[in-house]
Amino acid sequence: MHISVIGCGYLGAVHAACLAGAGHEVVGLDVDARKVAGLQAGEPLFHEPGLAGLLGRTVGHGLRFTTDPGTLGAAEVIYVAVGTPQLGDGQVGVGQVGTGHAGNRRATGNPAPDGSGAQGPVAAGRADLSQLDAALRQVEAHASRTHRTLVVGKSTVPVGTAARVAERLSRCDADLVVAWEPEFVREGHAIADTRAPARLVHGLPDDPEQARFARSQLARCHRGIDAATPRLAVDYATAELVKTSANAFLATKISFINAMAELCDAAGADVTALADALGLDPRIGAGFLDAGIGFGGGCLPKDLRALQARAGELGAQPVADLLGRVDALNLRARDRATDALARLCGGGLAGRRVAILGAAFKPDSDDLRDSPALGIADRARAAGARVTITDPMATGGLRCLRADLEVVDDALTAATGADVVALLTPWPHYLRLDPAELGDVVAHKALLDGRNALDPDEWERAGWRYAGMGRR
Repeated sequence: MHISVIGCGYLGAVHAACLAGAGHEVVGLDVDARKVAGLQAGEPLFHEPGLAGLLGRTVGHGLRFTTDPGTLGAAEVIYVAVGTPQLGDGQVGVGQVGTGHAGNRRATGNPAPDGSGAQGPVAAGRADLSQLDAALRQVEAHASRTHRTLVVGKSTVPVGTAARVAERLSRCDADLVVAWEPEFVREGHAIADTRAPARLVHGLPDDPEQARFARSQLARCHRGIDAATPRLAVDYATAELVKTSANAFLATKISFINAMAELCDAAGADVTALADALGLDPRIGAGFLDAGIGFGGGCLPKDLRALQARAGELGAQPVADLLGRVDALNLRARDRATDALARLCGGGLAGRRVAILGAAFKPDSDDLRDSPALGIADRARAAGARVTITDPMATGGLRCLRADLEVVDDALTAATGADVVALLTPWPHYLRLDPAELGDVVAHKALLDGRNALDPDEWERAGWRYAGMGRR
């Protein structure tokens, strides 16, 4: 098939490369010429394991990247994979088809979900749909006038958006059918999640003939995916809610176990043993029951807050209140970690040197958006600490974004002279650190294991004061 993907950030670039790997002719479209040049050279501007190799095999062999929207005219299917960052927090989109990552300029309003560009008051947490609006304008201007085209939304949007997009595109003089296919890829596992998804969810139009066309085209797009993969055909609104509610549920599990970690601290219990016991219950499962410093990144916090805002707009205030409490519990975990650092330093952080191992919100990623580690670094600095931070993949972006932090290249350098060391992103090589070797360079052997990822006995035998999150 001839397929276009609008938006070549994290989601779009991976999706385009996987489609090309399955044998389709794919054009990735983005307004960022530097990003396009990097992808065309097989060098993405973000870290995702295996992506550079996949680009090397597919660019020039079914895949190319461009800034030219005129290429949309040849597409049988157009995927829209642009970012929908959060408004109202200073990390919002910049009003163009972009990376799928939040920008850093504050917007003045939220475009209407129908893509009209109408501005309204900014509500904290609402999704910024300006990049979607820009993508729709490109579709309207350049989609084929000679054959029917399926437009597939991959972007995470507030419920109700897909129907308004379909209504808007129905007024275009091109023959366009809209479907919505939420993505469920995990950073660090995006290629595997795209090629072998746990499920495919297709939000289809109410019109039976259009729905048949959409299902047929989507089946052709996904010809390389195992036929046993569950495929759910639902309405637009359900498809939109599947994505946001899934992330909200996972966020709730994380906030719940972190709340239990706080209770374990008060009661003298061990949250790791508690989580093991809970995870053996088949009704609960072990996933996302790792207590620590909470969740971050570009999806869970944003999607949780966007769903909270949308629930409030729809009058479902108890739902909005529940999601708000989940968010508050998540941020509280960062406060608790900062308090733990202060206790390890004898009660205060003023004048202390804090070494932070890990800046990205999770391993196998260079994503710094809403990173718990950076939140803790900021709290420590506000308490008067001198903070040194390192990360194996994110130091370049960190140096550009945070000139106020002392960024170094490795764990031993970060820990040299430190009064307390905090493991905040569990990269594998941090888990293999030698307690004795690290102890030789610090000022005081005090360790906060913010992810409960280390063996307390091993570190205590080496003379370290160990503190976990809810661990005895």
